[in-house]
Amino acid sequence: MQQYFVNFSNNDQYVKITGDDFHHIKNVMRMKIKDTIYVSNGQVVYYAVIKDIDQDNILVELQYEVKNKSELDIQVTIAQGMPKASKFETVIQKATELGVHELIPVLSERSLIKIDNKTEEKKIIRFNKIAKNAAEQSHRIEIPKVENFMKLNELINYSHSFDHKWVAYEASSKNEQYNLYRFIQRIKKDESLLIFIGPEGGISETEMSHLRKHQFEVISLGNRILRTETAPLFVMSAIIYELELKG
Repeated sequence: MQQYFVNFSNNDQYVKITGDDFHHIKNVMRMKIKDTIYVSNGQVVYYAVIKDIDQDNILVELQYEVKNKSELDIQVTIAQGMPKASKFETVIQKATELGVHELIPVLSERSLIKIDNKTEEKKIIRFNKIAKNAAEQSHRIEIPKVENFMKLNELINYSHSFDHKWVAYEASSKNEQYNLYRFIQRIKKDESLLIFIGPEGGISETEMSHLRKHQFEVISLGNRILRTETAPLFVMSAIIYELELKG
């Protein structure tokens, strides 16, 4: 069943859907009166029935709350050293499906992409639209937010409020090489985690020095070198396995 994100309060009985979602329901899905959808306000999901369709909006009636366990018990933020834009869009889409809470595009020393004020706003709008579409597809309760571009020093300042801070980097010892599962097990329910992934060219020694100085812990992603767009999905999958699927 299709899901859409709509602004409503838990006391509302009827909700209007407009804009792109109106177009998608009416012209792409070709839904009719009495068809059913899920709607989320970012906090709860409701089963809803289409009551009316006109030229500008669709009216739905909220029937009952749907118990949804699509959100992780922890809040994970992926800070991605910017690769090519298309690769970051893949990260947004797939990490959203895997339960990420927030994504941050980081302009690090070896990032291949250049951003100016004219293009930044357009890219952030596009990135957030990708997150919304992926959240609807995967029946998330909330839409992950894609923050504005940050430089590494801005990310470090932003990181101070997190309970845990990791940076994916080549292991320097066997203890580091197999530490990911131990680090995941240390995280408690409702805690926050920030993970920094380097761009295609990796993380410079100067950047690593700054990250270590500000209490970023090194995590290893195993015996293989992963592409920058693969690494965050590997970490998200490991988190899901340890916190949700492991018996």
